[in-house]
Amino acid sequence: MWNTVALCSLGKRPPGAASPLLPRLQTLNRVFERKYQDLCHGKEPARSLQNQGLKRTRDMLPCRLVSNKAKYKRYAKTYPVLDGRILSVYRHVFEENLRNSEAVIKRYSELLETASKGGGENAILRHTQRNKKLFVRERLKLLLDDESFLELSPLAGLDLPYGDVPAAGCLTGIGKICGVWCVFMANDATVKGGTIYPIGVKKQLRAQEIALQNRLCSVYLVDSGGAFLPLQSELFPDKLHGGRVFYNEAIMSAMRIPQVAVVCGSCVAGGAYVPTMAEEAVIIDKIGTLFLAGPPLVKAATGEDVSPEDLGGAKLHSQVSGCSDHFASSEEEAYECIRNVISTLNYHPLPEEAVEHDSPLYSPDELLGLAPRDYRCTLPVKLILSRLMDGSRFQEFKANYGTTLVTGFGHVEGCLVGVVASNGELSHDAALKGSHFVQLCGQRGVPILFLQNTAPQAPQPTSLSQAEAHSNRLKAQASMMAAVACAPVPKITIVIGGCYGTESYVMCGRSFSPNFLFLWPNARVALVDSRHFSVVPRAEDSDSAGDESELKQLKEKLEEESSAFYSSARLWDDGVILPQNTRKVIAQCLEITAQQKSQVVSPCPHPVIRM
Repeated sequence: MWNTVALCSLGKRPPGAASPLLPRLQTLNRVFERKYQDLCHGKEPARSLQNQGLKRTRDMLPCRLVSNKAKYKRYAKTYPVLDGRILSVYRHVFEENLRNSEAVIKRYSELLETASKGGGENAILRHTQRNKKLFVRERLKLLLDDESFLELSPLAGLDLPYGDVPAAGCLTGIGKICGVWCVFMANDATVKGGTIYPIGVKKQLRAQEIALQNRLCSVYLVDSGGAFLPLQSELFPDKLHGGRVFYNEAIMSAMRIPQVAVVCGSCVAGGAYVPTMAEEAVIIDKIGTLFLAGPPLVKAATGEDVSPEDLGGAKLHSQVSGCSDHFASSEEEAYECIRNVISTLNYHPLPEEAVEHDSPLYSPDELLGLAPRDYRCTLPVKLILSRLMDGSRFQEFKANYGTTLVTGFGHVEGCLVGVVASNGELSHDAALKGSHFVQLCGQRGVPILFLQNTAPQAPQPTSLSQAEAHSNRLKAQASMMAAVACAPVPKITIVIGGCYGTESYVMCGRSFSPNFLFLWPNARVALVDSRHFSVVPRAEDSDSAGDESELKQLKEKLEEESSAFYSSARLWDDGVILPQNTRKVIAQCLEITAQQKSQVVSPCPHPVIRM
């Protein structure tokens, strides 16, 4: 029975006086009691009761007991409006930043075009014409709903010590299938024939980590020639090498996070375990093959000639071995089958009706001039917030305390988010404020957005008082680190400038497992900033003659290794995004992380065990 009397009066009254709402609530309780008894005896449908009860509740209770959407309409538009005007005193810095942004975005576009072509035009022609298979991006068009998806780490694998592996040989991302957000991992067989390199393993493991953290169904499009044997020591033996992919599949299945797969090409050696560990698998006739060792190895070992189809084709695995659950005569049929499988997951898609929201009052294109060229060219972070928040409205927390960190609440496309934004060196007071605010967000269940632009390095103390202040600041930063690490809410980090030193941990860097972490093209990721180097640390008895050349070499090395593109190629982040697209990416991430709220999860002690 619904005990509506427990909803006590929201107004103030003298001690001992009866609540003015009490008679109405008692009447409402009696109505619900009657309706509940009628329902138990089958006299009234549940839907009718629910509708009547909701209508009466709206009529009789105070206006604050209404839907979240109505709350947003009423309260979000009362947040103070940020002043996002770029003052004339900032103009020269803005223009320097703009020129730098245009240069790095040009480089970003070139790298993105290289990655999007996979193994190149010749490889794509062989793949599509000779092998009669679809290019990986065409496969995703058939699999995903007809709307934009979030691609992860498209620049991974470029300019590595063992050569270029465009997009790490596989596309990963998050898109909607039948209205449900799903993580996809799709091998690109035009890159090295689908051979798996160490960076490809790392990319798949990161996609699985995102699926696990956000409880997203995983879809694998497998077209892989197995591991690249010359690099087997970097692929096979360690905890976070190739076998972890299969371990994760079992663990996620046990956690009721579904795993489904399509065999849309060769699945050889380690690649064969991905579909066989999935809960449901589809194999495509004349295209999909599944075996631990292919025909050439069979010939070498036994002298027997056998075709790929007879050794591990679609009919064999659908009719004899049972390794595949669904047989598809074409790729189009296979992806339609997977869409049908997703529709059986009993997930409840998020409501399609979008919450009303206002656009920022200032152009997002101006973010190119607000993206700092280096730490000395940083403008107030509220100028950036005014171009990200709905209506440029922001409810700031402790506005006048610890001002080198900006904290507060705002909305991004209707989603409430807590903001923690670097606005200078993280001082003692700023760290205490940040710790307080992060704990508030954790207690209220509000996702946190970190805008990171941390200081290159703290100046060394030169006196006792400075040393004491330095120590106090470290203790405050340690408290904020603990608060960030333990905050039980989704965390999204955008590196808008520098990602330097220990302050990057405090601002939820990669080590602190944010749900998503993206970089702007101008971002720098390093322990120290090479541009601030003046001497090379050395032992007291070493020769100082080579200091200048050492310093030059070290600066060049740090300069190269701290760029956003170097970072993204090695999967230290989830991708480089354009500043003007930041609001859209944040909104997608918030929607993705919110999906698990609509899932009903019952305990399950084991994964789905295949026959």
